[in-house]
Amino acid sequence: MLLKTFGWSMALTAVGFAAAGFLWGWSGLAVVAILSILEISLSFDNAVVNAGVLKKMNAFWQKIFLTVGVLIAVFGMRLIFPVAIVAITAKMGPIEAFNLSINHPDHYKELVTAAHPAIAAFGGMFLLMIFLDFIFEDRDIKWLGFIERPLAKLGKLDLLSVMVALVVLVVASFTVAKHVGHGGGDESSTVLLAGILGLLAYLVVGGISGHFEEQLEEQEEKDEEEEKEAEASGRKPVSAVGLAGKAAFFMFLYLEVLDASFSFDGVIGAFAITNEIFPMALGLGIGALYIRSLTVYLVRKGTLDDYVYLEHGAHYAIGALAIILMITIEYEINDVITGLIGVVLIGASFWSSVRRNRNEAVAGGDGEGGSGAGPGPSEPAAVTSE
Repeated sequence: MLLKTFGWSMALTAVGFAAAGFLWGWSGLAVVAILSILEISLSFDNAVVNAGVLKKMNAFWQKIFLTVGVLIAVFGMRLIFPVAIVAITAKMGPIEAFNLSINHPDHYKELVTAAHPAIAAFGGMFLLMIFLDFIFEDRDIKWLGFIERPLAKLGKLDLLSVMVALVVLVVASFTVAKHVGHGGGDESSTVLLAGILGLLAYLVVGGISGHFEEQLEEQEEKDEEEEKEAEASGRKPVSAVGLAGKAAFFMFLYLEVLDASFSFDGVIGAFAITNEIFPMALGLGIGALYIRSLTVYLVRKGTLDDYVYLEHGAHYAIGALAIILMITIEYEINDVITGLIGVVLIGASFWSSVRRNRNEAVAGGDGEGGSGAGPGPSEPAAVTSE
């Protein structure tokens, strides 16, 4: 399973490292390796969230995610995106911006850094909406019940996620966006506009995806009824094949926008290591390959079903990343800190899942049984609400 899922990533890593060593020497190889590790550490929570969406899609669209999706992630976000940002913000042509990135990397870095407030506001709002919609939804399984229970009750208010996100955006525009960078420039209007665009992007893409997800749930309920009828009549039941067609396309689009939002901090943080666009794209691209492979591995192994708090931990990490992105509009936060926050939250949720499974196994052995819909009866109250 590991070789089948990660084989392409390992092979392309070997090719990429060999190319880096040949083109840029040992120093270039070291830069590419560091950037690969940086991307993986910053985007592990992305893999967990992606897996929650990808498992609803059929095998064909899962392959599309691994092939076409990787090309978009590597060439689109890690190579073309920084050039496009410079072209837009500096009001120059894309070819001129690309030439600038190759011939004048220091000036190119300055222009990308100058665009950071808009990038952070857009990505921060998109990720914040993902977290808020998750935390305000009433779920059968709760990880941190003392937080999630009251928030689920508040979540019954219409458009609460949007209202909270807008409040965060307004506060950011009048605080961290007032004195940005060494020049102390006012980026309030830029942050407001970019944040609203990020919010709109989530509402449009997420709304369409959510519509098709609801259709899928209705279809699943219908399939369950048909399977019961088929079993009762002795006919062979027909299994569902997952999202396909338009539904899968919009889910795929949602995944790509989600990946773009996660990649913002990695692309910006990469400039602290190198100004060279090609080593940067190669290193971040290799990291993106492993994140994609990890997503598919989680789906094929059914990890999210076995470790039910992983999605919770990933969404908490998303919420933390959203706030960090907003703070970095004015203040610099080391990428190591950003990556560690995500790793710690996901690690804690994984350990809680292991404890839950262990307690359910003990309870089942005692004849009390534990349903897969919630934590076992002996789970500590500090960890779950059930």
